[in-house]
Amino acid sequence: MSHHHTAPSSTIPHGRAFAIGIALNVGFVIIEVIYGLMANSSALLADAGHNASDVLGLIFAWTAAWLATRKPKGKYTYGLRRTTILVSILNALLLFAAMGFIGWDAWQKIADPQPVSGTSVMVVASIGVIINTATALLFMKGQKTDLNIRGAYLHMAADAAVSLGVVAAGLAIYLTGLPWIDPLISFIIIIIILYSTWNLFIDSIDLALDAVPKHIQLDEVHEFLLSDPGVKAVHDLHIWAMSTTQVALTAHLFMPDGGSDHFIADLQKQLHERFDIGHTTFQIETQLNKINCTTDC
Repeated sequence: MSHHHTAPSSTIPHGRAFAIGIALNVGFVIIEVIYGLMANSSALLADAGHNASDVLGLIFAWTAAWLATRKPKGKYTYGLRRTTILVSILNALLLFAAMGFIGWDAWQKIADPQPVSGTSVMVVASIGVIINTATALLFMKGQKTDLNIRGAYLHMAADAAVSLGVVAAGLAIYLTGLPWIDPLISFIIIIIILYSTWNLFIDSIDLALDAVPKHIQLDEVHEFLLSDPGVKAVHDLHIWAMSTTQVALTAHLFMPDGGSDHFIADLQKQLHERFDIGHTTFQIETQLNKINCTTDC
């Protein structure tokens, strides 16, 4: 039996970018909440909730990068990588609760319209466009090679677009004086957030239940393992997430003639390069064992 895992780096990638992005967004959330209350704007409060989710997302992504550098200790033989999955579920549940509160506030303002300062909404949301765009640019370089960084980049870029929508709402309120535009924009933002949060929640639940990560096709991996002439059958193939950024694989390979000295090392390297699977364990069998055999037996 042979196993392999990618060695954790001793440094946290993009740590400075995470720190700057978190600091900028925390400051902006505080500004949005204060001016959202002063301007009586549900749209600003909804966008504040959205940006608060960005802060949590950046913190979780940074934490995942940090945990990847920690060595396993004691009974936690895999380390604490799976905490990134648990906090993703917590993040989704907190967002559901926050959007429920903001939705109730917006509904109350539709039933009983209140004056809204369109100018304040425009100014504060414009700051959001600048901050979200600047944060996205911090991750632009790394997003091409790191899925975790790419997630942060795309999230912040999308949020810049949401803030731009709030700017448009503020302009519409300023020009028309219609107060119901503000809670209407709030509901649109809530729908956008709930859609992305629901996907986060389902993905997190799947990972917690050891489902195959979405970016990996089980059949493709199975066929890849069988493509080697020496491998006559593959069974007990399992692929699951060790964290939100690391994937593990175990499999039994039926090889009547055994494998070469470099077979496992080459196979592990190819799985890492082709499927981004970094922690692999194989059992080579020269006689086919049909006990618990589930595929190709």
